Amino acid sequence: MLALRLARGSRPVVQLRRLLVAAASAGTGFLLLYVLADAAATAGSAGSGGSFPRLLWALVPIAATVHLAVAVARTDPATRPRDALSAAGLGPVRLTLIAAVSTAVACTLGSALALAVFLHLRGDVTGLPFDGAGAALLHADRPLPVAAALTLLALVPLAGSTAAALALRPRAARTPQSGLPWGVALTACGLAVEAYAGRGTAGMLAGWSLTAAGMTLAGPALAYGCGALVQAVRPGALRLLAGRGLQEEAGRVGGPLGLLCAVAAAGFTALALRDRGGLPLPLGPLTGPAAALVAGCAAATLVTAAVEARQARTENRETLLGLGTPGRVLRTAATLRATALLAVCAPLSWGVAQLTAAALTR
Repeated sequence: MLALRLARGSRPVVQLRRLLVAAASAGTGFLLLYVLADAAATAGSAGSGGSFPRLLWALVPIAATVHLAVAVARTDPATRPRDALSAAGLGPVRLTLIAAVSTAVACTLGSALALAVFLHLRGDVTGLPFDGAGAALLHADRPLPVAAALTLLALVPLAGSTAAALALRPRAARTPQSGLPWGVALTACGLAVEAYAGRGTAGMLAGWSLTAAGMTLAGPALAYGCGALVQAVRPGALRLLAGRGLQEEAGRVGGPLGLLCAVAAAGFTALALRDRGGLPLPLGPLTGPAAALVAGCAAATLVTAAVEARQARTENRETLLGLGTPGRVLRTAATLRATALLAVCAPLSWGVAQLTAAALTR
């Protein structure tokens, strides 16, 4: 009840972030229901072997949605430790529980919306809408397994709340460079798997997952290196402010930045292979919407992490303004940080895409 009261009394911008989580959960839930309906329709037929790879590919939107849910939970003011809350008995453990419950509520809302829309498009609620345009795609002529549908829809709320609780638990801080060796190794392994498996759906999924995990692990070191690059070679006050700030934020924005680079690399790969046979459509007609969902979740996660970093800099920002620093200088430093990240990450994503395309067309 306390989690619901805190959620109801939050500011509009906080509610908007929770609605983003609910929307992502709704899109993922709809995709899972589509895969289930397709599997039920092809059960026992010659093409039934293609259902399991589709379910595996559906794990990618689930992971992106959970990543977004964790980022939103970290920026939720209700989960921020305060002396007054600690005095009232709301220590770190209970605040973590509140974050998990809030995340579960948002994800459950999205899953319920996905079920309602899916059943409506199938005509199971009030008849076929849009002249039955979605009936064939969603296999409205075959019954939907209710228990399996509810089980799949529970995946995102359970995974999101568990991940939020684990991410917000007290733990020792790590240096941004600590994940760089593992990140490079995983990225190299992913490229090797893609080169070995070719364009087969299962092998390509395993290779891309390893590459994405590696770039996510290496993201903090990448952001830290961008900060060092900004303040290299006799920096002035502005470049020092931007570079040091970027290095302090590397642990928060680095992971989402690496994931967005991996998603961008996948997009560049699809463009590079467009004239060479293209890539398979593992989720059928919903492959495009699923890719858009993953890209949107990655971008929203990075923006949310940037908001978290800005919240952490509030005290420093107020100190600088109190010392007479013009607000224009702080805005210019923020622009310089964003420009440095873009200048490094765009070529990196393109380079990984070219290596991936070469591996898939060897």
